[in-house]
Parts: sequence; structure tokens; C-alpha cells
Amino acid sequence: MNGNIILLILAGAALLLGFFGSFLPILPGLPLAWAGLLIARFSAYSELTTNTIIGCLLVTVLVTILDSVAPVWFTRRAGGTKAGSRGATVGLLIGLFFGLAGIILGPLVGAFVGELIHDVRDTKKAFNAALSTLLGFLFGTGIKMITGAVFIWIFIQSVL
Repeated sequence: MNGNIILLILAGAALLLGFFGSFLPILPGLPLAWAGLLIARFSAYSELTTNTIIGCLLVTVLVTILDSVAPVWFTRRAGGTKAGSRGATVGLLIGLFFGLAGIILGPLVGAFVGELIHDVRDTKKAFNAALSTLLGFLFGTGIKMITGAVFIWIFIQSVL
């Protein structure tokens, strides 16, 4: 098999894994998708430019930062605490075993439980913080999925 074809297959696999990593925290998501673009850059069949690779790297860094900050920012805006953020993380990890619904609802339930552990008397605040944590998670996940899809589109366009 031609080395250029192997590079494109590896690039495509990295891009797909990176896309799935945008909502599965066990995969590095966008960095993996960006690595797919970088691999494709070295194939003679790809028309990716160095400027495109650098631009996508900058977008990857920006989106990764946004993804890290968004849940905390959303939670803090609703008066949430570190306990809620930790609970959301634990909820997400447990939710992985329950499919898509678990991935979405796990952080919500985890943040709610975390906030209740912090202050059992204020269920309204706990619910608001949990809902905000979920919104932050969905925002971060959504922006990663959109970016990953755009990277896949860029890859496809570069080889057509």
C-alpha cells in the first residue's frame, strides 16, 4: 500500500477518534483531531497548508481552554462551589458507563450531589449550580464537537 494512502488512513482515524473524544473524556479530543490534520499534511494527496495547520492549532488551544473554563464559569455564575465541580466530574466518570444519557445527566446529578454535600440545606442553590454545570458541560462539548466536525470537513476538502 502506498505510504501516502497510509498517512491519509491514519489521519482519518485520528480525526474520527478526536471527534469522539469531544464527548468521551477518555480520548484527548481536539488535540487528537488536530494531529490527524498534521499527519494528513505530510501526504502528497492532501492540499493542507502550513497556515491551515497553524490556524487549526490555535483554534484547538482556544477551544481547549474554553472547554476547561466554561463549566467552572457557568457554575460560579450560579453560585456553585468546588464541591459541585468535583461532583460533576465524578458524575461524568460514572455516567460513561450509562451511555449518552449518562454522559449528559452524570455531571448534572454529580454537581447536585456535590453541592448538597457542601450545603444540604440549600437544594435550590444546589439545583441551580447543577443546571449551570450541565450547561457549561454542554457548551464545552458542543464547541468541541463543532470544531472536530470542521476539522473533518477541512480534511475531506483537502483530499478532494
